[in-house]
Amino acid sequence: MLGHIGVNVSDLGRAKAYYGPLMPLLDYEPFPTDEDAVAFMPAAGKRGAYLFFYEATEERAYSREVTGLQHLAFVVPTRGAVHDVHAQVVQVGGVVVRPPREWPQYPPPYFAVFWLDPFGIMLEAVCHHDRG
Repeated sequence: MLGHIGVNVSDLGRAKAYYGPLMPLLDYEPFPTDEDAVAFMPAAGKRGAYLFFYEATEERAYSREVTGLQHLAFVVPTRGAVHDVHAQVVQVGGVVVRPPREWPQYPPPYFAVFWLDPFGIMLEAVCHHDRG
């Protein structure tokens, strides 16, 4: 199991503003850090990787098409949670790459939405259950 993931972003304040309202929908809560990072941990004491955002110290465009991070997937408990994440992304003017639907090419059940964060990083909310 991964302990934590660190992601560099071009604007830490923008990351905090974007991820603050989003992460509870993905079953994460804020994790206390110093002013050099914004972090989240699995909610309610659940196991899982913590997520840290740091301000990048070098300018370089991000691309999921080159060697490096391709996307981050968050497992959510229900299909309704996938729809809630989608609604949040649309509400803040986010770029939806693939709207919520079943993905039969992956082991069923697989219901997910894919979108881009403000830095171009592709994110996914996926439910591995048939319930709501």
